[in-house]
Amino acid sequence: MSQQDRRLSALPSVFARVAAFVSIVVAGVAGALIGFTLVDLQCEGACDVPNSIGLILGAVTGAFGMGVVAVLVLRATGEWKELEDRK
Repeated sequence: MSQQDRRLSALPSVFARVAAFVSIVVAGVAGALIGFTLVDLQCEGACDVPNSIGLILGAVTGAFGMGVVAVLVLRATGEWKELEDRK
């Protein structure tokens, strides 16, 4: 396929998408560890349910926050690439 046959695409590169996915997973794991530890330090006695809630909320919060950042970075990268292609 020649350069002229190549269609323009708004999709980020495969590497960028994989890096975004991995960063979301890592942030989710880190959030889970933080949420679990935060509740575990404050809880005494039977703490299975509160620890689980802290773990889940930490994981969801961390993954959601990193997801927002990843989308913004992928969009900015796409716009940057588009500006470079115009030159």
